[in-house]
Amino acid sequence: MAVTTLDPRTALVVVDLQKGIVGLPTAHPASGVVARSAALADAFRAKGLPVFLVRVTGGAPGRNESGAPSGRPAADWADLVPELGPHEGDIVITKQQWGAFHGTELDLQLRRRGITQVVLTGIATSIGVESTARAAHEHGYHVTVATDAVTDMDGDAHRNSVEKIFPRLGETGTAEAVTALLG
Repeated sequence: MAVTTLDPRTALVVVDLQKGIVGLPTAHPASGVVARSAALADAFRAKGLPVFLVRVTGGAPGRNESGAPSGRPAADWADLVPELGPHEGDIVITKQQWGAFHGTELDLQLRRRGITQVVLTGIATSIGVESTARAAHEHGYHVTVATDAVTDMDGDAHRNSVEKIFPRLGETGTAEAVTALLG
């Protein structure tokens, strides 16, 4: 389903557009994801709608077979990319897990502002963005994903999230289509 509407109280949630993640090889150029996310953030700010900038500072505990790199990340790994800010009034959420809801105050901050819908952008589509989209749906928010403002390290995983998962959780559309709905 293509994006059809935005609630009057919609927030932009930008997932993990930080130096250590934006620098990873991705299926679609991260620079385009950053540019479209920054444009959406500017459009939301111009309409007085909240912008949430989510960053991850730790890895999820437990065993896995991913072969993720070990060792200490660079000192600026969790710094948000400068194109996004933060700007005055933005809310920065720091998470330790894949999704932006678990163990953070994201739900509380959204509810305090009367938010009923979230628009998601970020990296990685099948990890942080999808986990956040699923949790937003489970928390009762209307979910929209700006599909050209997300990417993944794995093209097949990205495609699966965009084509199979996100349409079941809400609506999808381009960053331009979302911006047009802001009016």
